[in-house]
Amino acid sequence: MTKKILIVGVGGQGTLLTGRIIGNYAMSKGYDVKMSEVHGMAQRGGSVVMQVKYGEKVYSPLVELGEADIIFAFEKLEALRYMPFLKKDGVVISNTQQIDPMPVVMGMAKYPEDILDDLKASCEHTCFIDALSIAKEIGNVKVVNMIMIGAYAAYIGDTIEEWESIVEKTVPKHTIEMNKEALRRGYSAYLGK
Repeated sequence: MTKKILIVGVGGQGTLLTGRIIGNYAMSKGYDVKMSEVHGMAQRGGSVVMQVKYGEKVYSPLVELGEADIIFAFEKLEALRYMPFLKKDGVVISNTQQIDPMPVVMGMAKYPEDILDDLKASCEHTCFIDALSIAKEIGNVKVVNMIMIGAYAAYIGDTIEEWESIVEKTVPKHTIEMNKEALRRGYSAYLGK
């Protein structure tokens, strides 16, 4: 069975690194992996989407509407924006962070209210984590993605040690310990839900 994951966020949140880590993890398990990325207006705080598919044999990296097993979101509006891609019994794992898109910043639109309620109403299986607050406790807001990866590892039922090994091989050496702490904190946050 092929696992189809849509990783969504805003430029600068580590969406592409997260896709690489999940892809590396899947390859370490012997799966065929395909990935595709869409940057959009990433440099200006726009959407970034990473599609990751893995399984026995994967022919295309693209996740079509209604096909995603998981929407993995670093920002709650991005989770809502990509809900049409989630399959009927899919899962949403989302950071609760709000990052105002440019139309909101410019006063041309309002940030939607009740996004988490809308996500719950649209999806039977949701997990929301305040990864930004955890990252601030750790001392670096750039580890939000690692916190979310830890939550994903807990969701799929893997041991944290397997993921720590992949992170060690992927991130710069001077950030390994901080990233591993973030990974463990996300894992615990998911289990505590």
